[in-house]
Amino acid sequence: MNCPGTGGFAAPERAGCLSRPADGSTLLPMAADPGRTDPAEGLPAALSSALAEFGRHLAAERSLSRHTVRAYLGDVQSLLEHASRHGVADPGALDLATLRGWLAGQHGAGAARATLARRGAAARAFTAYACRRGWLAADPGPLLGTPKARPVLPQVLRREEMSAVLADCEDHAQRESAAGERVAAALAMRDAAVLELLYATAIRVGELCALDAGGLDAERRTVRVLGKGGKERVVPVGLPAMRAVARWEADGRPALANERSGAALFLGARGGRIDPRTARRIVHARLQDAGPHALRHTAATHLLEGGADLRSVQEILGHASPATTQIYTHVSAERLKATYRQAHPRA
Repeated sequence: MNCPGTGGFAAPERAGCLSRPADGSTLLPMAADPGRTDPAEGLPAALSSALAEFGRHLAAERSLSRHTVRAYLGDVQSLLEHASRHGVADPGALDLATLRGWLAGQHGAGAARATLARRGAAARAFTAYACRRGWLAADPGPLLGTPKARPVLPQVLRREEMSAVLADCEDHAQRESAAGERVAAALAMRDAAVLELLYATAIRVGELCALDAGGLDAERRTVRVLGKGGKERVVPVGLPAMRAVARWEADGRPALANERSGAALFLGARGGRIDPRTARRIVHARLQDAGPHALRHTAATHLLEGGADLRSVQEILGHASPATTQIYTHVSAERLKATYRQAHPRA
């Protein structure tokens, strides 16, 4: 595939550097530091600068989440390290053989099909960007074949399971309130509101953590969330969730709020905005093996089982493509078949 540009690479004057966090996670783009000359350890300067510029493009121009940017950069750095070991010092020298050799090595190391599919997508995104920037005369990415990830049906809880979990959360909050334990009662109210809202709206855990106090429209019973790619959407909220959030705002939040709270709707025990790790801990404490994404899957499946059309569920979930939402129709079909086999005398 041909693409415009001269095909040559010129490193940006002040390429941002990449730092490896202390926890060993993949690289993150960060502001340029003139005192650092090795932004990505072991890479030639041209490849390192290209990687940093690609990271800024993902974060600033494509508005991808921090976690998505980290994943892309980790995969592309792996590709560039492979290319460097095979004598490539400039992005303009990347070719199809290099890409295929890198993926073959990943496959030989035991990478799963889903991992190979993701890494292939990251490589294609990078070569497409390099082509647009004029670093590559032709884009080899579209010719790179990768195995398709096998669809995995998401974990879904049954209606009665969700009802029992939410009822138990409500009972726990009432018991703590009756005991006069102000902070414990506030945390119990928060946990109940978090679970109710995640199940009622199917929003992502990051979207929940970003909500501000007063962010729910009580009259219209909706919540406005900022999703992936900075896309805003309005999601309906059920009455039980509205009541749980209202009780948390009126009786629970004031017990935890302090100068660190700002406008945050949900707070941690020390008063700051709740983070995704805490939100996941809240869900895991109640659902054991299931996390916040299982609540999202569960809400979507229950909507379809209740008669909602696929397009409406797509809008609620904030999926860019209906193909992403299609998985929930398979979940509903599998559950229907299981019910049929259990109930029909001649199944």
